[in-house]
Amino acid sequence: MEEKMVFDEPYVAHYQYSVGAVGTKFFTELRDNKKILGMRCPACHLVYFPPRATCHRCLAKLDEWVELSDEGTLITYTVVHYSEPVQPQEPPFAYGLIRLDGADTCICHFLGEVDPESINIGMRVKAVFREKGEGNMLDIRYFKPL
Repeated sequence: MEEKMVFDEPYVAHYQYSVGAVGTKFFTELRDNKKILGMRCPACHLVYFPPRATCHRCLAKLDEWVELSDEGTLITYTVVHYSEPVQPQEPPFAYGLIRLDGADTCICHFLGEVDPESINIGMRVKAVFREKGEGNMLDIRYFKPL
């Protein structure tokens, strides 16, 4: 029987990946124009946000872009009270699942300009954009209550 060796040492791995044609268009519009785009399925008519190339329900190829509202509904949420080195914010902070008006799917994102004690499921929220976009999902800084 082979002896297994385990090394308990931290390491850093730097890597790059491509977001593909769909991701490139989505992030470019978000960065340059503060527009939130989704994709509509030609067969079952689901609208995906963030956009994707294939419908998960019927496997149709998606190629119809739709501009979505920057407002939506909070479906569920959590408040983080502990600190970890990888967290982008100091606790306490909240994030939730948000369904934008016009979309059938949700995205998990930060909630801001809100007391964590006053957050409630079903509340209406609006995207707050980063002043200068960088071409990633954090170009939407957070969603605030309406």
